[in-house]
Amino acid sequence: MKIATWNINGLTSRLTQVIEWSVASRPDILCLQETKCIDAKFPSQRLRVAGFEHVAFAGEKSYNGVAILSRLPLENIELSLPGDDSDIASRFVATTVGGVTLVNVYVPHGTKVGTDKFAFKLAWMARFRKYFDDRFATDEKVILCGDLNVAPHEMDVWNPRLQQDKTHFSKPEREALLNIKKWGFVDVFRQFNDEPGEYSWWSHFHHDFEKNRGMRIDHIWTSPPMAEQCRDCWIDRSPRSLDRPSDHAPVVADIAI
Repeated sequence: MKIATWNINGLTSRLTQVIEWSVASRPDILCLQETKCIDAKFPSQRLRVAGFEHVAFAGEKSYNGVAILSRLPLENIELSLPGDDSDIASRFVATTVGGVTLVNVYVPHGTKVGTDKFAFKLAWMARFRKYFDDRFATDEKVILCGDLNVAPHEMDVWNPRLQQDKTHFSKPEREALLNIKKWGFVDVFRQFNDEPGEYSWWSHFHHDFEKNRGMRIDHIWTSPPMAEQCRDCWIDRSPRSLDRPSDHAPVVADIAI
């Protein structure tokens, strides 16, 4: 099974890119973040062109929004993290597919270290860890993917010293991310790639993509049994070179299921 995660930063404006990439790359499941699309306008019919007969999504206008697109049937769909208020941003969708629990999230951005939004991010991440504690054992088939909005290690940012006190790489965020990982997750990208300079996000400014000044904040993590079945994991930089692209690139994993 080929699983991909991609912060598309606006599904309506980049729908053609999603379809063309999916037709060429043939993921069985594509998890999207920042769809920025209300549920009533989600383009389910057009996505069938790319082979995605099954979809689960939680959207809102102009901000956030997540979706799971699948060639395989989806069961037990959840559209909010337990404990979320009814008016909270759409950033969580979970489902069961092929006997595997798949959780797709867009972790809060945090805006700026020390702000209320930063505190909300850390609190949300703590609740997210509790979700796995309450629901699953580490010997079950679980996959977590999405824009986790944190770079775990120094090798995951182009300039750690410049970024160390800023959002996405501050110590509190990395500790919160490590706490989630300690549930038992394996970062499958790092199973196959142990070199610096591998990023999934680059700003649209200062030619950052061309200069490879980015961060690895998009992730696919699995429970140990799934990690053992993972055959490869990579970042596909090619969509980042398209005209008016998302600032993120897809992360793809090939898992024998």
